Amino acid sequence: MRKNLLFWGVIGILILLEALLFLFYGGGFAWLRHITQRQKNIPGIILFEGNNCSHCQTVENFIKNNAIDKKVAFTRLEVFNNTANANILADKSQICGLNPQQIGVPFLWDGSHCILGDMAVIKFFQQKIR
Repeated sequence: MRKNLLFWGVIGILILLEALLFLFYGGGFAWLRHITQRQKNIPGIILFEGNNCSHCQTVENFIKNNAIDKKVAFTRLEVFNNTANANILADKSQICGLNPQQIGVPFLWDGSHCILGDMAVIKFFQQKIR
């Protein structure tokens, strides 16, 4: 009897929670989309990279060898295994008038401009540390 009561109590709480989420965020898993939307507003410089990307590794070596991460504030986002980060990359590329389907990494967003490719990203960081 107690197990049955506990089971229905948990079900009732879950239904109540979903109802509240529906009222505040539009239902279903809209609350998760709301959280993801907040991530799109990352301020400052964003370096988009991918695991096992040789061009990204070139940039990574430059960053390590020159202690760039200690000299320049920026956020790293991995896009191959993270859909939310890939969506942010697509948003930034569209701001620059680029087709998101044709964008690769490394890709750097400086807050208003898109910088594509390892050499261009390295040049950006070189200019920042001068």
